[in-house]
Amino acid sequence: MATPIIETVDIVKDYRLGDQVVHALRGVTVTIAPGDFVAVMGPSGSGKSTFMNLLGCLDTPTAGRYLLEGQEISALDANQLAHLRNRRIGFVFQGFNLLARASALENVELPLLYAGRPSADRRTRARATLQTVGLGDRERHHPSQLSGGQQQRVAIARALVNEPALILADEPTGNLDSRTSLDIMALLQRLNGAGITIVLVTHEPDIAQYARRILRFRDGKLHQDETIATPADADAELAALPPVEEEVPA
Repeated sequence: MATPIIETVDIVKDYRLGDQVVHALRGVTVTIAPGDFVAVMGPSGSGKSTFMNLLGCLDTPTAGRYLLEGQEISALDANQLAHLRNRRIGFVFQGFNLLARASALENVELPLLYAGRPSADRRTRARATLQTVGLGDRERHHPSQLSGGQQQRVAIARALVNEPALILADEPTGNLDSRTSLDIMALLQRLNGAGITIVLVTHEPDIAQYARRILRFRDGKLHQDETIATPADADAELAALPPVEEEVPA
């Protein structure tokens, strides 16, 4: 069997607020195989955001073990965690988190810049990745010149450019209308079909149905682990809709 890309064993995360201790995660054990597409759901305060922060090496557990591609994460120092985040994890956020004064191409280049890649290599790889997400003709556009869906595709290209083992997407359709959300989910499904592992946080049940598996959190515990036998097909749903030109800011 292939080594799991994600393995958490009895993960606990506590936060201290004054004299009180908040038990954000209470012993969560999860295994995610390479190439899986997992949606993480749960009400506010359920622990899903804390879980995603731990998976993204943005925080460390109070107790328990987290292994990424078989590597023990909890023992790494801050510099090692930063290196791991840049090389092996791609992040996609609800708010896009693009640099307003940078072009689409420059935004996508950022992880390569932090990795110390040569300028020519950065430019070549960023251009190729923008082509992958369907924005090869928008590389000189700034975020203000792009629609919300196009900005999210730039953010996805930025997450992809270092060829990470894992993409973590936090409410990636939260700021988008229903048709644009469908377009983003179609892109994520195509990337997953190419072998990229995706873990996505969403509060929308219809968005979760495009994943292959749903993890439901409640009160800091994994409440339900559901496999979706036949995920919804975003590309097929898009094909059934009448064509509409995507609006772009003037």
